[in-house]
Amino acid sequence: MSEDWAAVAKAINERVNELGWRQRELAERSRVSQAIVRELQHHTVERRRSTRTLASLSVTLGWHPEHLDAVLHGRQPPDVDDEVTDRTDTLWSRLDSLEQRLDEINERLDDLKSDLSTVIRTVKPGR
Repeated sequence: MSEDWAAVAKAINERVNELGWRQRELAERSRVSQAIVRELQHHTVERRRSTRTLASLSVTLGWHPEHLDAVLHGRQPPDVDDEVTDRTDTLWSRLDSLEQRLDEINERLDDLKSDLSTVIRTVKPGR
């Protein structure tokens, strides 16, 4: 089965331009690293990507989760409302996204805790 990564790059670039987004915004919204988004958009590296990565980008761009995979393999992309054929991949993609988001929240909470400790030390008399 041949893979058309140039078609994937074209689809992503056209949609990002329609939405008026920058590469960084797509990366942040999809929770896909900016380096991977850059490689896909510029078609600089052809390597197997996780279906979860393609699904996350597809959903973020407002498409069916299997849209970019269909483009990659030369198939007609499903409509947004079509049923997902592999619910496991979509579920894992969502779980990965949630886990990454929780890690970010945890980091922010740690930063707040550190900042709060610093404020308490400076305000507390006798220290």
